[in-house]
Amino acid sequence: MEILKLLWHEATFVALDLETTGKYPLDAEICEMAAVKWRGGQVVGRFQSLIRPTLRMSNEVIAIHHITNEMVETAPVLAEKLSEFHRFIGDGFVVAHHAPFDLGFLAWEFEKACLPLPTLPAFCTSLLSRNINADVSNHRLVTLAAHFGIDAGASHRALDDAQTCLQVALRYFEKLGREAKLSDLQNIQNTQLPWLRFSVEALMERDHYRTLVRALRDRREVFITYEGGSRPGQARKVFPLGLVRNPEADFLVATEGNKDGDDVKPKRYFLDKISDAKNL
Repeated sequence: MEILKLLWHEATFVALDLETTGKYPLDAEICEMAAVKWRGGQVVGRFQSLIRPTLRMSNEVIAIHHITNEMVETAPVLAEKLSEFHRFIGDGFVVAHHAPFDLGFLAWEFEKACLPLPTLPAFCTSLLSRNINADVSNHRLVTLAAHFGIDAGASHRALDDAQTCLQVALRYFEKLGREAKLSDLQNIQNTQLPWLRFSVEALMERDHYRTLVRALRDRREVFITYEGGSRPGQARKVFPLGLVRNPEADFLVATEGNKDGDDVKPKRYFLDKISDAKNL
């Protein structure tokens, strides 16, 4: 890609963060979104909005980001803000901490809204840190902020985390020097993050994956034939909880058995080992 020959300081970056009602795309919803745009050595724009989900949030989720059901009661629904957010990030290279998480949620929402996926690849400060920085005990955003002396603000609030992510990313870019190109960043990251890698529509080109997506959307059980685990090739009745597209491996998260579960502990089923899926 020709644009990757740009020096990093000549590019536009958009650091973003989402807060959600749960762990998995296609099941959980976005409850806050924020982004910070950087160009020419300075921040040139900010975006932040609480989002009103369709379902009430659990106490477990609220304890993580401290966004309460009362706080989002009068917030706009996602459909009122998604196009604006899409336009805001559209002309920049997205940067996020654990970027596959955010890209997974956004790619699904963009496709549902018939918005094209951004064409520029994304960068992940967690992946960059793992390949550049051996001087930290872990690669959590709050740890990296402390390492660089960055004021992280309120952890797990979208705008503060987006601003912290941007500052961490710039520290790593500066470590590589002013002559480093975007292609150098991608090589050091060691994982390519094109938005199309997180497309759900692309998965639905295969019949049994389309069945899984519809089961998730309709919150209903489905029979899958799984070629892994202790019962390869046998049909299993599962209740899907989420579908994760990940550069390492795509997987379905589901409970096996009845909806209320003989075994309620969620399991991972790697998509490349699901050979069939049928409605009940």
